[in-house]
Amino acid sequence: MKHILTCVSVVLILNLSGCGWLGLRDRSNDYLLAEETQPTVVPADLDSVTLGQIYPIPAIPLDSVELVTYEVPRPQPASVNTFEQLVKIQTVDGRRWILINISPSEVWPRIRNILNRNGIPSARAEGSAGLIETVWVNFNSDEENGHRFRFAIAPGVQIDSTEISVLHQQIAKGEEEGAAWPQTSQSPTRESDMLSLVANDLASASEYATVSLLAQDIGGEAKVEIKTPEVADPFILVKLGFDRTWASISYSADRGGFVSIDKNRSEGIMYVNYTEETTDEEGFFSRWFGGGAGEEILEVNYRILVQPVGATVEVRIIGPDGEGLNKAESLRLLKVLRGNMS
Repeated sequence: MKHILTCVSVVLILNLSGCGWLGLRDRSNDYLLAEETQPTVVPADLDSVTLGQIYPIPAIPLDSVELVTYEVPRPQPASVNTFEQLVKIQTVDGRRWILINISPSEVWPRIRNILNRNGIPSARAEGSAGLIETVWVNFNSDEENGHRFRFAIAPGVQIDSTEISVLHQQIAKGEEEGAAWPQTSQSPTRESDMLSLVANDLASASEYATVSLLAQDIGGEAKVEIKTPEVADPFILVKLGFDRTWASISYSADRGGFVSIDKNRSEGIMYVNYTEETTDEEGFFSRWFGGGAGEEILEVNYRILVQPVGATVEVRIIGPDGEGLNKAESLRLLKVLRGNMS
């Protein structure tokens, strides 16, 4: 009798669950019955800024290459640091900074935490500008001067990366009030020590789960972006100096499959060869009579132009004799360069 009652109870529970137990109707499939409704109309005298499309579809320019022809691009090779944390100190033209391959919104709270744990409170923290200024601190090795640091956190040249630079200032004790920040660190040694301290702490962290919602656009706009003018050839706009841009483009070209044939740095020109990788194997007669890839003499089939324009640098790719490329080919090659810049 107990077994019969148990079976009846299970059947009743299953039936109640399927039909909406305790009078709660199952609404999981109601979206199938939804009908299209007219957009909400806001009276002219009221503010309509808060209303809009939840999932807006961006407009496609009428001169976009994708409207004429589109080929699914070959997947780019995964970077060696795509799935691992990378922290390193870079130096170019006398300037030092920390490069880390996570976004600025993840780095920001981590820097704040590092300073607090080391007893260096922040006197100013401005997320939109990516600036953190410390209070004046004293070192046991220097009893005559007060010291403070300014951290600049900005998007890196590499995609989804962050650059952290440090400016050091020292001044005689009692004269700290109203002191203006110098253009360069007054003690390169203390700047280097602080960079090493922060870099070691960032490298030892196992995860970066915390994200600052107030610092989503930290440090301003991206330093690198691809531009597609309506009446001109596409190009990469780099908001850095020529020296840094030249070094970054040279590094990117090597990693992206471009073979450097010659370079003219004073003119800002790289003569390169770029050939799409293929999986075709050599035929029997090719292997028998030689003519392997190792004996092939590469010829210049593209030029990379690195041209300063005001405070920025523009990077273009043209043909071997200086002729322009069609927009689709130009964009494809520029994306290869952009994806490997660091």
